[in-house]
Amino acid sequence: MRINLLSSFSAGILIATTICGAVYFADNGDVPKVSAKTSEKTTTIEVQPSEKEMVDQLVAKGYVVLPQAEYDKNLAEAKASGTKGNSSEDNKSGTTKTQVVLNVANGMTSGDVGSMLKSAGMIEDAYAFSADIEKRGLQNSLRPGVFTVDSEMSLDQVISIIFKK
Repeated sequence: MRINLLSSFSAGILIATTICGAVYFADNGDVPKVSAKTSEKTTTIEVQPSEKEMVDQLVAKGYVVLPQAEYDKNLAEAKASGTKGNSSEDNKSGTTKTQVVLNVANGMTSGDVGSMLKSAGMIEDAYAFSADIEKRGLQNSLRPGVFTVDSEMSLDQVISIIFKK
């Protein structure tokens, strides 16, 4: 009985394989053998907005649109008023205002900040700055970030910006 079972199983596999092969080779598929060529003409026309439409779109987005003549006039007026203002300001005060952007990273110490301020000309002694920070108890209160300080600020103002209390 065992031989009959094995021969029946192999006969079933042979018949199934034959049927699958016949269907595979006999199937034409859905693709026609002769292809018909079709041609479609598409034309694209790019329409440029008018000058008024472009100006309206720019104004809606928050831009200021001026004709070239008006722009040149405003530029000339600004240059003229800028040179007059600078000469009068230079005569009034002989000092200049210096702004320094400090980039304080994690892990920096008050000595590092003092060195940056000294190299920028904001303080005279980095060690004295670091000692002052330690006297105030702010050595662990250094905030990482980007800070802008200027030469008109007092040392207390600079410290209050860079260190949190």
